[in-house]
Amino acid sequence: MQTTIETLRRQLWDYDRQYRLGEPAVSDREYDLLLERLADLEQKHPECDNPDSPTHRVGGEPIEELQSVPHGVPMLSIDNTYNLAELREFGARVLKALPNENIGWVVELKIDGVAVSLAYEKGRLVRALTRGNGKIGDDITHNVRTIRDVPLVLRSPSATMSAPAKKDAAFGAALFGTVDPGEPEVPDRIIPDSMVSDRMVPDRIEIRGEIYMCGADLRRLNECRLAEGLPEYANTRNVTAGSIRLLDPKICAQRHLRFFAHSTGSLGGMHADNHFDFLEELKGYGVPVTPHVRKFDSFEKAVAYCEELSSEESTVLDEIDFEIDGLVLKVNDFEQRERLGATSKSPRWVIAYKVEKYEASTKLKDIRVQVGKTGTITPVADLEPVELAGTTVSRASLHNAEEIRRKDIRVGDTVIVEKAGKIIPRIVRVVLDDRKENRPEYPFPSACPVCGGALSQDEGGVYIRCTNFTCPAQLKEKIRFFAGRGAMDIEGLGEKLIDQLVDNGLVRTLGDLYRLEPERLLGLERMGKRSVRKLLEAIEASKTRGLARLLGALSIRHVGRSTAGALAKRFRCLAALRDASLAELESTEDVGETIAQSVYDFFHDGRTAAVVDDLLAVGAYSPAEDRPENPIDTAEEAGRLPFAGQTIVVTGTLEKYKRNEIEELIVKLGGKASSSVSKKTAFVLAGAEPGSKVEKARSLGVRIVGEPEFESMLAE
Repeated sequence: MQTTIETLRRQLWDYDRQYRLGEPAVSDREYDLLLERLADLEQKHPECDNPDSPTHRVGGEPIEELQSVPHGVPMLSIDNTYNLAELREFGARVLKALPNENIGWVVELKIDGVAVSLAYEKGRLVRALTRGNGKIGDDITHNVRTIRDVPLVLRSPSATMSAPAKKDAAFGAALFGTVDPGEPEVPDRIIPDSMVSDRMVPDRIEIRGEIYMCGADLRRLNECRLAEGLPEYANTRNVTAGSIRLLDPKICAQRHLRFFAHSTGSLGGMHADNHFDFLEELKGYGVPVTPHVRKFDSFEKAVAYCEELSSEESTVLDEIDFEIDGLVLKVNDFEQRERLGATSKSPRWVIAYKVEKYEASTKLKDIRVQVGKTGTITPVADLEPVELAGTTVSRASLHNAEEIRRKDIRVGDTVIVEKAGKIIPRIVRVVLDDRKENRPEYPFPSACPVCGGALSQDEGGVYIRCTNFTCPAQLKEKIRFFAGRGAMDIEGLGEKLIDQLVDNGLVRTLGDLYRLEPERLLGLERMGKRSVRKLLEAIEASKTRGLARLLGALSIRHVGRSTAGALAKRFRCLAALRDASLAELESTEDVGETIAQSVYDFFHDGRTAAVVDDLLAVGAYSPAEDRPENPIDTAEEAGRLPFAGQTIVVTGTLEKYKRNEIEELIVKLGGKASSSVSKKTAFVLAGAEPGSKVEKARSLGVRIVGEPEFESMLAE
C-alpha cells in the first residue's frame, strides 16, 4: 500500500509541476479523481502520511495567531516613478556608478499582489513570510501551503516526468490502486533527503515573489458571496491580502490564490550569476516565474520596451487575467548589483515604472441596459464626458443589478470613476454629500427592454437574463459573435448591416445568413452590387472554418476558443459530440463539470439543437466531416498530418498570420500550439521581437524557425 500511495503522490507532483509551468497534463476532473483516491488511502493508512502530500493543500487545522519571524535578508521596498524623465534619470545614475561597463537589463511585470518570501530547506517548503516592516514578517506558511502554484517540494531539473506513453497506464494504476510491477518502491521523480545535493537543488534557498488572484476567480468568489447575502470584495489585491492572513487555511484554500516568483533573498547554492538565468533556474525547479520577462543589452532598449508594452496599441496586457500596476526594471548581473548596493530603504539596481491610477468625478446622466448574446441584461452607466488617463470616458459598465444596489447608484448622482492600467473605467463610489435631493432608486427592468420577454436570475448567481430565445437583441448579438474574426470570420457583416438584416426580417436564425439572396440585400442601405457580392463570398467562405470555429461561434455558455478546440480535438466530428454522454464530456481535457453540463444542455435543448440542425441543412458545416470513414477521423491518417504529435511554440510578430490564425493552422495540421518552450518542443516559430522564448529554445537546443522557413515547410 505504501507503494501505491507513493505512486499517487509522485503522479500528482508531476501534474502540479506541469500545471505551474502552464502545461497541464490532465484535466481538472482527472486530477481531482487522483486527489480523492489519495486522500482516501491516506485516511485508511495514517502511518503513510507525508506533510508534503498534495492532499495537504486543502488546509490543515486553524492556528491561534500569526507568529512574527525575522527575515534572514531584509525585504526592502523598491523606488518607483510615474514618468519617463525620472526613469531615465535612474538609468543615468546606474551608468555613472558603473562607468565604462556593459550593463544588461531585465524588464518584468509588476504584479499587483502581496509580497511573500518562501524558504526551502533540502528541497522542501519550510516557511513563508509576509514582507511586514521589511525586517520582520508574519508566518503564513499554513496558508501558502494551500496555493497550488507554490511547490511543496522543489524538483530537480533532471527529475523528469514519466514518458507520455506511460501516462494513461500511470493514471489508471494510481486511480484504481494497482501498481506497475516495474515501478520502484522509492519515488524516483521527487527529491527525498538522500537525493538532495548542490548539483540538483540548493540545500537552502529563499524565493521571493507575489501572491495574487485572477479576475475570474474574484468574480466567482463574489457570485458566491452575493448568493449568501454577503458584500462583494472590491478588488483582487484586497482579498489576497486578507486571505493570506486568515487563521483558518481551509478558507484560504477556497480562494484559489496564485503565485509568481520574481527575486531571491539570498543566492546561496544558486547556479545562476544573473537575474534572467536565475528565473530560468527556478523554472527548472518547478517554480512559476513572472511572465513576459525580457532582457536587453542597454537601458534605452529596456525603456523602449516599457513604452511599447504600456501603449494603447499593445495587446499583451489585454491577454492576462490578473492586475499589474506597472513594470520593473532590474540590472541583470548579480555582481554588478552587489557593487551598486542599496540605501536604507531600497536597492540601487532596481526601479518600478508604475501605472498611475486615475480618478475623476462626473455626473451619472442615465442607466440603460444591454441584452447580450445569452440574454444577460447588463446595466451601463451613461456619464457626462470626463477626461481620464488621456481618454474621454462617457460610459462605464455597472455589471449587474446587485452592484447598483450595493453601491446605491442613482441617476443624477455625482460619481467617482476610476481607470488604472488595463482596467476599463468603473464607478468606484457615489459622492453622497452631493446628493441634495431624494432621488429614487434605479428600477431594474422586470421584463426584457427589447422584446418584453420574461426575465430570470441565474440559480445561485447574480446575472439576470431574458428567457425569450427569439429576442431580436439576443439574435443580433449572436450574429455579431458568430461572424466575428475569431469565430466564422464573415468579413463585411458589421453592426449596422446586422441591425438591418434582423429589423427587416431577413435573418431570424443563424442559418438564414446562408439563405440570403442578392436581390433582397440590394434594397438595404449602403449595399451596392459589389458590397453584396463580397458579403456573399465571405459567407460562403465561412463554410470551411471547421468544427472548432463553429463550436466557438455558437454562443454555448462557458465555451470559449480553447474549450471549443479541446472538444473538436476529442470528438473530431459534430455527430460524435452531439451524441456524447455527460461523462464523456467531463473527461475531455480542459472541460470541467460546469462546461460539460452546458455543452450537454446545448445539444439536448430542442431550441438550440434546432439551430445546429438548421446550420447543417444550409451547409455551414460540411456533413462529410461527420462520416466515420472520413480520413481525417482515422488515427492512421491523423498520424500523416505534417505536424502530428509535435508541440510548436509561436513567439513574436508574424507578417502573414495573426496569433490565433497560426495557432489554428498548427492544430489543423496535427500539432499542438504551446505557450512555453520545453525539451519536448519540436520547434519555435519566431517572428519579429520574439522575446525570451528564443533564448530558452537556444539553451535547450530546440530548433528555431523563421516565417520564410515555416512557409517552405507548409509548401512541402
